[in-house]
Amino acid sequence: MKAAQPSDDLLWSLLTRRTPLIAPPDASRRQAAVLIPLFKGAVDYHVVFTKRTDTLRHHKGQISFPGGAYDPDDGDLLTTALRESHEEIGIIPNDVTILGRLDDLSTFSTNFIISTFVGLIPHPYTFRPNPNEVAIVFDVPLSVLADPGVGCSYIRTREDGATLEDYEFHVSGHVIWGATARIIRHLLTVIRKN
Repeated sequence: MKAAQPSDDLLWSLLTRRTPLIAPPDASRRQAAVLIPLFKGAVDYHVVFTKRTDTLRHHKGQISFPGGAYDPDDGDLLTTALRESHEEIGIIPNDVTILGRLDDLSTFSTNFIISTFVGLIPHPYTFRPNPNEVAIVFDVPLSVLADPGVGCSYIRTREDGATLEDYEFHVSGHVIWGATARIIRHLLTVIRKN
């Protein structure tokens, strides 16, 4: 993993000016980490997503970021995000310039606390999806995700009866929802506030 320098990237300065909210350890929740891989295209940043295979036990066919459960051998959550990104789509950790970290996010149905790291990767990049986990890898320009016509919010009721505002993004023939949509929404909020 490369260290980001202030002159490397405008997003670096946007993400490092804030202190992310880090969830305290909670024995009732499992820790996980994801990487938001970004690359700079000719005009815009692009966000890299994966579509999970239909053969996985959990979250079949869903759109997600590369990532997974924390393993004590990782030592820290950033290492988890980089390890999982390498295992799932072949991103070499040394090819990633970490730009910052977003607030931790709790999931409802799977009981995880997800730590999200934003990293810049070279472009073009040759992804090597693990066929057991990833059906496809695709990217979406950040400006498209920021378009109000692409994302929408709605109120949903959880199994425990609580209501909450949730989000969906409709892009490239995919519906991005759940934790991935909440992470995108948070990233866009961070960028817009700066």
